[in-house]
Amino acid sequence: MPAAAYDSSASLAPTSDGRGVPADRIGEQADRPRLERRFLGPGWIIGAASDDPASVGTYAVAGAAQGFATLWATVVTVPMLVAIQFISAKVGMVNGTGLAGVLRRHYSPGLVYPVVAALTIANTFQAGADIAAAATAVRLMVPVPGFALVIGATLLILLLQVRGPHRVAGALFKAMSLTLLAYVGAALLARPNLIAVLRGTFLPAARFDLPYLLVLLAIFGTTVSPYMWFWQSSQEARLLRDNRRAGATGVRAAAVDIGTGMVFSNLVAYFIIVASAATLHRAGSTHIASMAEALDALRPLAGNAVGALFAAGMVGAAFLGVPVLGTSTAFMVTEASGSLRDGPARWSRERGLHMVLAAATGVAILISVAGFDPLAALFWTGVINGVLAPPLLALLMLVTGNRRIMGDHTNGRALNIIGWGSAALMFGIAAGLVLAWIRH
Repeated sequence: MPAAAYDSSASLAPTSDGRGVPADRIGEQADRPRLERRFLGPGWIIGAASDDPASVGTYAVAGAAQGFATLWATVVTVPMLVAIQFISAKVGMVNGTGLAGVLRRHYSPGLVYPVVAALTIANTFQAGADIAAAATAVRLMVPVPGFALVIGATLLILLLQVRGPHRVAGALFKAMSLTLLAYVGAALLARPNLIAVLRGTFLPAARFDLPYLLVLLAIFGTTVSPYMWFWQSSQEARLLRDNRRAGATGVRAAAVDIGTGMVFSNLVAYFIIVASAATLHRAGSTHIASMAEALDALRPLAGNAVGALFAAGMVGAAFLGVPVLGTSTAFMVTEASGSLRDGPARWSRERGLHMVLAAATGVAILISVAGFDPLAALFWTGVINGVLAPPLLALLMLVTGNRRIMGDHTNGRALNIIGWGSAALMFGIAAGLVLAWIRH
């Protein structure tokens, strides 16, 4: 479906230099057979990275508070994620720049700068909460200074991002994504009630109380998160510049990459909710006050293995999520300011990008040691993203429906239905939450 929506045989498409070029010549020098074999790229990485500690914390709170009642949301959001990420990828593949760069080129600074500023603040705060959560998880697993270990590892990953080859960093992120399988193991060890799991998966709970809607908005916000769209479009533009996405083959590779990554992402989310519902909710621990309390509570309920798997997954998720959040912020800021320019070497070309990435990571580290409880921060970042996502998704749909921006590669009917339907659904959940809060 997504590949068909992007017709690579169409005549002209706008590119980063403002000229029209044949779309089937985009990246035509790329090694197409090799590209077909290496289909796991930005889509897989962003899918795994989206299950960062903020998402893990949100899903754990959902399972503890609502049991299996919100499992259906992880199923409904799969087609939403695939469509929205593919739409975002099209922006980079057609224009040769990420979404922030497209907004800068075609929209008023009065719109672009507030959007980038809001997402920069949200991303940096989320990265700080992720680091704090990982440090807590490390302390509960082994008797070592958690913050020192996690911050040291974060700085090493930052150095690899700035000075190391892109392919090495990409391979490392793909390898770290396998740590998220710990949540599948935790769910299976928790021995959930299969009938209750199936009911929560296929029979959406028609409830309109404030706690349920708040959790639901947080799930949608942490799953369908705006930073993912900006990151995806920027990475596809980078692949285009590096000659690693080629015509129809590149579109097919992007579609498979994104589809695989989003299914993996929501599969992990599904099992996190199952694990916490089968342990914490079943035992009556519906209100988790802190990350340490949540991880400690899992041990007597389901054995030490479940608690250890949850903690290990949290650490791996942070080492995936924090770099991607920082990179997303760096691309947004440099594209919106016009400082990501061509140059004779990658270091000079991306110097501004690296400076913003380092600054965002540094601020996130400072936030992580501020002393707040990471679990509450993780949950509320999901709520904030749930509020930001609907208007930004509407903006994304307007961009990708504009022929002046996308040429002959505007969205097809299926992508329009899913994209606008997703925006309407998230608007509806947010509106329902407001009404429930007023009546409360």
